[in-house]
Amino acid sequence: VQLQASGGGLVQAGGSLRLSCAASGRTGSGGTMAWFRQAPGKEREFVAGTRWNGSATRIADSVKGRFAVSRDRAKNTVYLQMNTLKFEDTAVYYCAAGRDYNSGSMHLARVYDYWGKGTQVTVSS
Repeated sequence: VQLQASGGGLVQAGGSLRLSCAASGRTGSGGTMAWFRQAPGKEREFVAGTRWNGSATRIADSVKGRFAVSRDRAKNTVYLQMNTLKFEDTAVYYCAAGRDYNSGSMHLARVYDYWGKGTQVTVSS
């Protein structure tokens, strides 16, 4: 499985961005996709995740109410809609792919088998 994240950029605080993660080489209809981010000097943190079949979704508390995750199975693409962006949302955002996980596990980076290269999101204050 190869993952290609895109959509990052520079945005002012309060603005919006939508990230995309295109997955190629997938077999079957199952699995979980997630977004993580890593700011300079900080550990990678979970942002949002969803099963391809939509049966489970999880959003990190730090972005709940501002970010939303969705997927287009026909396009093998997962999206991260980011609204009301804050300076502290500045980070490199990575998408990850793994097997079927419920909402209790999908926040764990160690369960994902595949990672994209990341896309930079910079929020100016």
